[in-house]
Amino acid sequence: MKSKIQLAFEKCKKEKRPALISYTVASDPNQKKSLRILSSISPHVDLAEIGFPFSTPIGDGPDIQTSSFRAIKNGFKLRDIFKIIKEYNKINNPKPIILMGYYNMIYQYGENNFLKDCKKVGVSGIICVDLPWPENRIFAKKCKKKSINFIQLVAPTTTKNRIKKIIRESHDMVYYISMLSTTGGKLKVSPKKILENYNKIKKINPKKNYVIGFGITDKTIKSLKSADGLVVGSLLCKTITNSLKMRQNPVTKIGKVVYYLKKRII
Repeated sequence: MKSKIQLAFEKCKKEKRPALISYTVASDPNQKKSLRILSSISPHVDLAEIGFPFSTPIGDGPDIQTSSFRAIKNGFKLRDIFKIIKEYNKINNPKPIILMGYYNMIYQYGENNFLKDCKKVGVSGIICVDLPWPENRIFAKKCKKKSINFIQLVAPTTTKNRIKKIIRESHDMVYYISMLSTTGGKLKVSPKKILENYNKIKKINPKKNYVIGFGITDKTIKSLKSADGLVVGSLLCKTITNSLKMRQNPVTKIGKVVYYLKKRII
């Protein structure tokens, strides 16, 4: 049986456009509004990433860090993610959920307990930022047994030989980090160069789905729309922060931003 992630990409390819993938932080600014934000985004995206709020991040830039600290300050616990997803999946036409976070939190929660709860609420994929290949092989196999995609990461510095091995063991989606930077930074290389690197990776196994993350904004998204998928995160976290500063409703604002992004890639 095909995964929800695979079916989402197939739908986008039939429509001759990339999958739009959102990233927001769980419980930002609080659990209730986090759910409403997801519901507002949902009609316009194809996949939704939900990040673990984490106090010592690796690749998260200032906008995502701000979202995380806000959620942590409001008392976030990892179990809250499962409550949010359970409620989210009750809405009309929910999109496949991908959890993006850190192995430290999964380890503390317990791998088996974590995967059991992921399966129970309908998580489709997991990105574990601090658990690279080949160290992730055992956990990735556990995910596959639960029919949950473990999404591998590759970067501009990853060697071709290593990329081949990572892709060989990947599931339905591979995440290409576009540049050597934290999230939300300005592109340090041109969109043309990013696509050149991306296409070299895609040629290794064209049957896989490859998405580009880091540096994807309203200004860059159109020039990268030949990719299988594009991840927008920092822009959305910044939208929430700015809305709160201006005492506006972040739910309404973020829905409009994602609607605009979708129009840019159709």
